[in-house]
Amino acid sequence: MGSCEFAVTVKRKEVVASVLPLQEHWLPLSNLDLLLPSVDVGVFFCYREPNKGEEFTFATVVSVLKTALAKALVSYYAFAGEIVPNLSGEPEIFCNNRGVDFFEAYADVELRDLDLYNPDASVTGKLVPEKKDGVLSVQVTELECGGVVVACTFDHRIADAYSANMFLVAWAEIAQAKNTSPPPSFRRSLLNPRRPGFYDASLNDMYVTISSLPPPTAPEPGADHIISRIYYVKSEDMNRLQSQASSNGYRRSKLEAFSAFLWQIVAKGAGDNAKGCKMGIVVDGRSRLSDEEGDHKASLMATYFGNVLSIPFGEGSIDELTTKPLCWVADAVHEFLGSAVTKEHFLGLIDWVEAHRPEPALAKIYCKGREDGAAFVVSSGQRFPVRKVDFGWGKPAFGSYHFPWGGESGYVMPMPSATEDGDWVVYMHLFKGHLELLETQAAHVFRPLTSDYINFNCP
Repeated sequence: MGSCEFAVTVKRKEVVASVLPLQEHWLPLSNLDLLLPSVDVGVFFCYREPNKGEEFTFATVVSVLKTALAKALVSYYAFAGEIVPNLSGEPEIFCNNRGVDFFEAYADVELRDLDLYNPDASVTGKLVPEKKDGVLSVQVTELECGGVVVACTFDHRIADAYSANMFLVAWAEIAQAKNTSPPPSFRRSLLNPRRPGFYDASLNDMYVTISSLPPPTAPEPGADHIISRIYYVKSEDMNRLQSQASSNGYRRSKLEAFSAFLWQIVAKGAGDNAKGCKMGIVVDGRSRLSDEEGDHKASLMATYFGNVLSIPFGEGSIDELTTKPLCWVADAVHEFLGSAVTKEHFLGLIDWVEAHRPEPALAKIYCKGREDGAAFVVSSGQRFPVRKVDFGWGKPAFGSYHFPWGGESGYVMPMPSATEDGDWVVYMHLFKGHLELLETQAAHVFRPLTSDYINFNCP
């Protein structure tokens, strides 16, 4: 593997605000935003040394990023604001153009020597900035070989991955003076609750108010702990999993097949006393909420900035998950997903939140205790625009989300590889024991990320 033993020196910090003045105003969070806890999400991109001579020194790279960021914040003004509680105690965005903390740093390591397989040691606290103020922080790090890492950390209550992806693409387009993406929409009325509201009772099994949760328990000495790893999955292995997960004329999606396979592995490592294993899958509701609403609603939802997510989950017995064929587990995944891929589900979820406000709530899959057995969530980063985040000095050699969120449930984010050959890159935040089992029983699928795979060698 690569190196984690390197130092990062922050050489400069400043605040980048929108290039245009902004009328101060309050932007409420939608009901779906209110389901997210106060956690930050990181994302980073690795670039080989720019090969355009003096045109792209590190100083010019920084200048390009800051200039384009100031312009991008004109449309994405929520990222330049602050989170402030309202009179009900709920968070709101104070759109005051406070700006984005921007860090310039230097790392005494070469790109090819970065151990991205172990991001807890190589990325956390080094390449991805800690967000202390505002909504978004940015860090650009020069490496010993001349390579560059551009990283962001944003408040998950303000944006989901879909929204962050829109911003990243727009920022890169502006840097190259070819902005073609439509501006984001902050029209919260798109997610207004119905009058009167209505929701199916099944949502009470998916979401829970925080006040109803038992107090957290401290882990026992020597207990297993959650760590992060990054793997890659070859396209041919992904195709084989999809084939094995499909049966009786039903073709399962690659995400369903991937999730079913991972569910089986985690269940095998759930422990002798565990009776079941839970898995949730993040569903984006944008296309669901615009179903049968015409092109105009679809266009508005396609550019909507905020959280439009639901996390249905299934719970299977250890015996069935570990002994049944992959196609049976994939059918179970497809079944519990079916309840959340409809317009009515998302309308009901909006109404459920409204019925419980101002009491904060969140997805029940995130609330499990250690005594409840294994639980994890699979997100879908297949829209991750890794090859589109080109600021003018070349496409990224690698990109990944980074979400060591600190809870007791695991988190998995599969994304397309920058190699553009159908491979997947998978960020995993799971118990160490589960990852060790995965590396012994599924090493033919999950391969530790190495610089040889990415071809990180700087010119």
